[in-house]
Amino acid sequence: MQKKISLGVNIDHVATLRNARGENDPALIELALVAQNAGADLITIHLREDRRHIRDADVFDLRKNLKIPINFEMALSEEILRIALEAKPATACIVPERREEITTEGGLDVAHKKNEIASFVERLHAAGTEVYLFIEPDAGMVKLAAEVKARGIEFHTGAYARAFTNLVERRAELTRLKNAATLAASLGLEVHAGHGLNYFNTGAICGIEAITELNIGHAIIARSLVTGLTAAIQDMLIVMGR
Repeated sequence: MQKKISLGVNIDHVATLRNARGENDPALIELALVAQNAGADLITIHLREDRRHIRDADVFDLRKNLKIPINFEMALSEEILRIALEAKPATACIVPERREEITTEGGLDVAHKKNEIASFVERLHAAGTEVYLFIEPDAGMVKLAAEVKARGIEFHTGAYARAFTNLVERRAELTRLKNAATLAASLGLEVHAGHGLNYFNTGAICGIEAITELNIGHAIIARSLVTGLTAAIQDMLIVMGR
């Protein structure tokens, strides 16, 4: 029997579209409820420091009205941490963040911010929120994630996604992900993955035994413009063997 991998649908791009007019159309909660009803296992949002898409009020609105968990992506920011501690999402994923980037461009450098990350992990866990670190599939970073007592990690799959059309590079990136995932599982970390995953490259990621969750946004929201959000999510679930 094939394992079930959870699907987190990232709705940041819905908020980006809403914010383009400064109003409330499309309504974020409406699309989140559609995603929930279509089979999403959780809703992923990134409350960035510049509030370019998700707003503070969105976090509490989603937390109040959804039956499925919220995965709260956040930078190492005391301001964002205070909101997380108040909202108490089911999970928080600490990600690197730079104002000038279009989207998250790489994994968290745990080595250089180990003490700060450990503090965030401790405070969030005390509030009942399980903490994950968004890292590259690198053995050193995996070991550091275990050292700071994170619940798990989410591998940045951007390098794999970029290498997909080159068979040699694709195989090398898959091997890197498999090895890092195996190490993470051996250390007691739960393993998630996301970034750049779409309807063509996700299947191979699902074949990695230790991975239990994927977080996908751009590909699903883009496809929904043609098929509608329900169909876009259900198509991805099919790709995932669901």
